Amino acid sequence: MQSLENGLQAAGLAVLVNLSLAVTKIVTGVVGNSYALIADGIESTADIASSVIVWSGLRIAALPPDESHHYGHGKAESIAGVIAALGLLAAATVIAVQSVREILTPHHAPKWFTLPVLLLVILVKEILARFVFRVSQSLESASLRVDAWHHRSDALTSAAVLIGIAIALIGGPGFESADDWAALLACAVIAFNGIGLLRFAANELMDATVSPDVQRTIRTIAEGVEGVRATEKVRVRKVGLGLFMDIHVQVDGAMTVTESHEIAHRVKDRLIGSHLKIQDVVVHIEPKG
Repeated sequence: MQSLENGLQAAGLAVLVNLSLAVTKIVTGVVGNSYALIADGIESTADIASSVIVWSGLRIAALPPDESHHYGHGKAESIAGVIAALGLLAAATVIAVQSVREILTPHHAPKWFTLPVLLLVILVKEILARFVFRVSQSLESASLRVDAWHHRSDALTSAAVLIGIAIALIGGPGFESADDWAALLACAVIAFNGIGLLRFAANELMDATVSPDVQRTIRTIAEGVEGVRATEKVRVRKVGLGLFMDIHVQVDGAMTVTESHEIAHRVKDRLIGSHLKIQDVVVHIEPKG
């Protein structure tokens, strides 16, 4: 429960930070004559929506099983990850379209004071991205992982705009659209990562299997239980922040039903008590020998 609270706090903090940065970038962009910075601020408002979606997904995922959802509500977390990834792709598309429009429209070079503002934005967003990444890894959360990339994409876009504005100011006449070209390049990076994150979250929704390392660890734990001779099938799927699985274990064929039943319970207890965040286990007993 404490780890879930950490996830909720990370998403809530992201909302507050993005709100502050969005206002800062949009105001600075208007005053400093940089549409790329304004577009960057608009992308930050999309990050606010993403963080709210992630926060809501984590909240719903934490609800216990009920009569309508016997396996709990964990899929809400994966759904939030898909929506956030789509939002990342949408933001990249919007910024790309507007950057092309600005490139085709003659305009004045940005003001110099936009540079220190962008430096501050990049620093804050990268710190926030790393913080949310750490939380997402500890929870193995797809939605928080996507949210972290929203923050990093914002930092990348701001860095590209910073470089572009610097080129525009140093280059003088003829280089006014350098920040727009830089923002366009950043969009390609954001879109590439957005596609990867969308695939990652969608795999969870489709009950993709866990890594071979996790499966080997599960087998090792089960086979370490006294009375278990071997393991056969192991099926594992991630639901929200936890794992649900069924496993076939082989025991002495001469055992009584009661004895094999006790072994099954020990296997289940050992797996749920492990570090793998397993929420439920169905153990099938198979005779051997």
